[in-house]
Amino acid sequence: MAVKVLSGKVFLLITGASQGIGRQIAVTFSELLEPGSKLLLLARSENGLKETAHNVSKRVSVDIKGVDLAVTTADQLSEIITKSVNQVQFDRIIVVHNVGSIGDVSKFTTDMSDFEEWRKYYDLNVFSPAILNSVVMKLFKDNTKAKKIVINITSFAAIQPMKSVGYYCSGKAAREMYFKVFAEEYPDINVLNYSPGPVDTAMLKTFCTTAAYADQRKRTTDIIANNQILTTEQTVNRLVEVLRDQKYNSGAFVDYYDGTEKARPRLSK
Repeated sequence: MAVKVLSGKVFLLITGASQGIGRQIAVTFSELLEPGSKLLLLARSENGLKETAHNVSKRVSVDIKGVDLAVTTADQLSEIITKSVNQVQFDRIIVVHNVGSIGDVSKFTTDMSDFEEWRKYYDLNVFSPAILNSVVMKLFKDNTKAKKIVINITSFAAIQPMKSVGYYCSGKAAREMYFKVFAEEYPDINVLNYSPGPVDTAMLKTFCTTAAYADQRKRTTDIIANNQILTTEQTVNRLVEVLRDQKYNSGAFVDYYDGTEKARPRLSK
């Protein structure tokens, strides 16, 4: 599948690349990239990153770095990226902001009263993508010839409130709005907020077992029982189609089910 926005010599940075959707993006995209392209994979689990790197196409080079993005500074991120780029000139710079967590779904909003817990959640899920994005744009500011693409992995929860999912819903909404503002400020950069749908990941399993709202747990369990859960391959292949077709406006929210004949399973009322 030829995808114009993945053509040329690409520098591809993916966060949360040690498992799940992040790993699948690395593997699938690597098969579409041209020789001379490079992947930089970031996540906390270095062992998971090594496994991801082992599975990507051998025609691209890969750097991995085990880091906790919630506490990594802008200077440290700049050093990691600069070392990986190593003064090579790339035709395209692609950043996939995939890192994220669901947070504590065992609490309703009135129980979410711990400042430290709020800070930790937002440090990883909102602040770290914003800071990393700033670092990348500054590093490649003078490379005006390189096309820049920013993909934020968002969620339907960013626009649809769900009971007992206060951290996740609010964090996804804040993060998505940041990238919408970014797209408005820099119209020459291709920005996509991609919602992958309900995917078979560790995050979904956590939700099934710990969500405080019983009806929410039941809906998710029913979706799994009815085989309505997507694989990581399915959602990443759909992401590739969205990038190939380029029918969205920069900064737009695009859900897995948009433009398909499939109906989105309902996770909330």
